[in-house]
Amino acid sequence: MANGIIGKKLGMTQIFNEKGQVVPVTVIQAGPCVVVQRKTSAHDGYEAIQVGFVDPAAGKRASKPEKGHCEKRGVAPVRVLREFKVETENGLKEGDSILVTQFEEKDKVHVTGISKGKGFAGVMKRHHFKGGRASHGSMFHRAPGSIGGSSYPSRVWPGIRMPGQMGSEQVTVRNLEIAKVDVENNLLLIKGAVPGPKGGYVVIKQEA
Repeated sequence: MANGIIGKKLGMTQIFNEKGQVVPVTVIQAGPCVVVQRKTSAHDGYEAIQVGFVDPAAGKRASKPEKGHCEKRGVAPVRVLREFKVETENGLKEGDSILVTQFEEKDKVHVTGISKGKGFAGVMKRHHFKGGRASHGSMFHRAPGSIGGSSYPSRVWPGIRMPGQMGSEQVTVRNLEIAKVDVENNLLLIKGAVPGPKGGYVVIKQEA
């Protein structure tokens, strides 16, 4: 059994739990996925499986290298590929399916995705700087302040928090709880929010 699955974020909604309380959940289409390649210590230097997200329209949009990679291993073309580490004795092989049935309600999972891009942002929005006074006469409002002394260090230290691209980076949210599993429609309802926009792909891993 794989310790994770690839999913597609469909959006957020609300459900009622057994106590009648409203619970915000993220709806994720979790698979079906297929094992495209099995990597071994003997051949690749480590044990892992390469998993593809099965999309009926993927065959039409797949590039020649993507089609060739899948056809070589006897599976239908897929465009979204991710790797999962596995143990040597894991019985999964190329062509095997990975389904949402491996998850159960109340399971804890880690969800990894690409966060929403916010574009170029200043230090107040990007790093939550307080900023200067807004009073009359002040000439310091949303600027970052000193980024390095003139005499020492006479340069800007690496890693100084400054304006720049915000978002559009890999984010992992840990220990989220599965509120509901819909096996018929391959859906996972996960409590709370997960990274990324609607239609974005995420990796859902079970807690080790």
